[in-house]
Amino acid sequence: MPDLFEEIKNNAPLIMGIVNTTPDSFSDGGDYDDPDKALAHGAALLEQGAHILDIGGESTRPNAKKVPVEEEIQRVLPAIKGLKNKAGFISIDTRNAQTMEAAITAGANIINDVSALLHDPQSVHIAAQSNLPVCLMHMKGTPETMQNNPAYEDIIDDLKSYFEERMNFCLRNGVKEENIILDPGIGFGKTLQHNLLILKHLKSFQVFGRPILLGVSRKSFIQMIDGEKDPKQRLGGSLAAALHGAFDGGAQIIRVHDVLETRQALNVYQAILSA
Repeated sequence: MPDLFEEIKNNAPLIMGIVNTTPDSFSDGGDYDDPDKALAHGAALLEQGAHILDIGGESTRPNAKKVPVEEEIQRVLPAIKGLKNKAGFISIDTRNAQTMEAAITAGANIINDVSALLHDPQSVHIAAQSNLPVCLMHMKGTPETMQNNPAYEDIIDDLKSYFEERMNFCLRNGVKEENIILDPGIGFGKTLQHNLLILKHLKSFQVFGRPILLGVSRKSFIQMIDGEKDPKQRLGGSLAAALHGAFDGGAQIIRVHDVLETRQALNVYQAILSA
């Protein structure tokens, strides 16, 4: 099995390409909910330069409703099975232990949980038993409630306290510290100002000594700044935030919809820095 953390050490920032097998994701819902379309999309993202494919079967956009676990599993397994021999790394984007277990059996080798293993009491045990990399994301509340006037005493300090608590929880339950990745959860229970402060102070989270995953692609904070309502027309804002996150903020994994354009932007920026 390839070692994600060696890949991060040698080639960061890595690009995580998004494969949503959902009918209702905020940006591409319904585009790839057919298994053949999901397989073709995942293969195309790999050709464009994705290091990781993040496959999800439940939308966690604001106000999204829960999906029955059996349905979520049926959505993601064909894509995982069809892409596991093409991708070095496949991440299962889920907050449900049963889906994690089924996805790992099918070939996924990273766990990406927007609830940081809070949603399902069994998920931490699946993460520990698998000994796979696990991404702990910060989200205030649930997708149904997270944008209902989110408030913090100090957004950076509050996220640090959250990560400290979740890491300690993981360690107590058998998840190895060296398997943990942290994601500040841009757009998940945050106002525009919260999102901008997280991006501005992203390096603050390096205090934990763990890789940072950053997801800014096509998110609504770009619309709040620029006015663009169509998520698919937010490429410029997505690239600006990704470049800042990778080179000023120290994020080692950038989760994106537009892999080719992100790869090109990262490569050019890196070349300028290295000249």
